Amino acid sequence: MVFKAFLIKYAEIGVKGKNRGIFEDALVRQIRYALKRCEGQFAVHRTRGRIYVDVLSEEYDYDETVEHLKKVFGIADICPMVQVEDEGFDKLCGTLVEYMDEVYEDKHLTFKVNARRARKNYPLDSMTINGEVGGVLLNAFPEMKVDVHKPDVMLHIEIREKIYIYSIEIPGPGGMPVGTNGKGMLLLSGGIDSPVAGYMIAKRGVKIDAVYFHAPPYTSERAKQKVVDLAKQVAKYSGPIYLHVVNFTDIQLHIYEKCPHDELTIIMRRYMMRIAERIAADTECLGLITGESIGQVASQTMQSLAATNEVCTMPVYRPLIGMDKQEIIDISEKIGTYETSILPFEDCCTIFVAKHPVTKPNVNVIRKHERFLGEEIEGLVETALATKEMVIVGGEE
Repeated sequence: MVFKAFLIKYAEIGVKGKNRGIFEDALVRQIRYALKRCEGQFAVHRTRGRIYVDVLSEEYDYDETVEHLKKVFGIADICPMVQVEDEGFDKLCGTLVEYMDEVYEDKHLTFKVNARRARKNYPLDSMTINGEVGGVLLNAFPEMKVDVHKPDVMLHIEIREKIYIYSIEIPGPGGMPVGTNGKGMLLLSGGIDSPVAGYMIAKRGVKIDAVYFHAPPYTSERAKQKVVDLAKQVAKYSGPIYLHVVNFTDIQLHIYEKCPHDELTIIMRRYMMRIAERIAADTECLGLITGESIGQVASQTMQSLAATNEVCTMPVYRPLIGMDKQEIIDISEKIGTYETSILPFEDCCTIFVAKHPVTKPNVNVIRKHERFLGEEIEGLVETALATKEMVIVGGEE
């Protein structure tokens, strides 16, 4: 069976009331963007609470198309459809017999017919269509049985200007279309957590940019490429990411030289947040996003998170805050970032880590020790901002 159209179902968007059209339009844009990377030509349109993808080209890659649609946030289900002209009820019944014969090799199944008559001038009502089609299918395939409560197959027939037939529902990622909930700045490292945090926040409709703190020569170009590769994986879901690469070496060395070593991680983290917030403000982001989870490491205790937050005026979003490591790993495997995250290229955080980091930092003590950095630290921050590199990661395959 060659499917030349798809019905796109959504969930949360359906409860948006008078604003639903805004979210539907955003979802249409995201679907068009995703399909640009597929072979073939497509038309995406919405009508009366429905979004359709029509295949315009003679040939296209069905599996590739479905895989790209499965990465579009806002889609609840992808339904491959057969689209036919209305040439009378007998012709429709013949098409439905062909459909069931081709799609379901094993005929030992239960089914239910669910007709929707959007075009009210159609000569038969929905209940009549259900009964007549059910009888035709039972005659054609004696092995099949009707089950109106829990059928193996729900055969949908939509009577519109054309007639749409579908029974397969492929789960989409859910969530909200990217861009419908503002933009945030993701602090992206080469670890497992931060790419998952980017994916999770994008799933809620947030457009993401990212900042990566690079520390050459202590971190290699391969470590930087690892982060770019992680951003590419996330961008398959989130759309293009503007990745800001900040040279953090001189700042880290200055902190290492001037501050107590048990406070290195928390003070470095505070300066990362300060710099990320400066970039976020310049790029019209509404908040920072991190991959922190309570208690996972010393810098993620409640006290450490409070000390980190203290330098920020923007809100800091932590979508993984209540997850354990295995839950995070499961998502990273699902979205394709795990294998890249575990590559053995160190990022700047792990090079300067203290042997015995403080787990309950006192903010007043941290502030006092930051004064040891003097005026020089401000110049180093300005240099880091002035020399940052931006890489556009575009969501390509």
